[in-house]
Amino acid sequence: MKAVGYFENLPITDDRSLQDFDLEMPEIGDYDLLVAVKAVSVNPIDVKTRQTGKPFDGSPRILGFDASGIVQKLGKNVTGFHEGDEVFYAGAINRQGSNSEFQAIDSRLVALKPESLDFKTAAAMPLTSLTAYEMLFDRIDILKPVHNGKNALLMIAGAGGVGSIAIQLARQLSDVEIIATASRPQSQEWALKMGAHHVIDHTKDFAPQLEKIGFPNPSFIFSTANSDGYLPQYVNIIAPEGRLGLIDGPKTFDINPLKMKSVSVHWESMFTRSMFVTDDIARQGQILHHVAQLIDEKKLVPTLSKVLSPINAANLREAHRLIETHRSVGKLVVEGF
Repeated sequence: MKAVGYFENLPITDDRSLQDFDLEMPEIGDYDLLVAVKAVSVNPIDVKTRQTGKPFDGSPRILGFDASGIVQKLGKNVTGFHEGDEVFYAGAINRQGSNSEFQAIDSRLVALKPESLDFKTAAAMPLTSLTAYEMLFDRIDILKPVHNGKNALLMIAGAGGVGSIAIQLARQLSDVEIIATASRPQSQEWALKMGAHHVIDHTKDFAPQLEKIGFPNPSFIFSTANSDGYLPQYVNIIAPEGRLGLIDGPKTFDINPLKMKSVSVHWESMFTRSMFVTDDIARQGQILHHVAQLIDEKKLVPTLSKVLSPINAANLREAHRLIETHRSVGKLVVEGF
């Protein structure tokens, strides 16, 4: 089968950073599906893994987490799926990824693709939807009010992949006031289109902007980038007993200044359940099932913004290059072998 991967951690300008390979078909485990991959989305975690992640057992490391495709084969313990089902999922970081013609994936991480979406549009949704959903409802729990601040969510980088879906989920499934951050006219317009009530500029001080719109102390902060840089501002603005969630990887993050406000800090990694095969691993499939329902009911807008084709090393290198600019809006998909 065709696949795209690497042996060395190299800059994306090097042609060896991602290469085309011809590999054997993957074997499936008892809970696995074998999926014929139709489209993949590229995320910041793909870039980070390419830069630091090592190959598995002497084989090239195959990246790719988001995917949509068609079920070809089922493991003996799989329930709820059939050969020929059209599915979407976000995969696991400790297994070979979706940048291949066929992928073995734990069925408990998978859901039927939204009926209203084609493969490329569906592939843009899983990783960001899971990350946003888990943070909003499993970690900082925006459905549980904070009594010492206005019921508002500050969404950092509202036009990014995670921010775009988090805004929509918060708007559809809660009554919080959503304040997104964005600095460019294009990204500000996108955040409002996704459903943000307000947009502020993250290149300027948060406090006066929040004061101006009447939400000086948001109850919840969802931090997707520059968390260590923004931390002094978070300490200043977050409500007492508020909840702060982050998904990026700051080198240091001193939470001691948050003590006097009794602020709780929550990490979110979409890969926790799959990596540790937690008792609730099937929740990821359940979340994606809910997301698919919301999409088919026209309550969530897909966040696809750019498509490259076909799935090969050259196009995936271009996708990684675009992600590395940190200026992308929405999601980037590579479609078809």
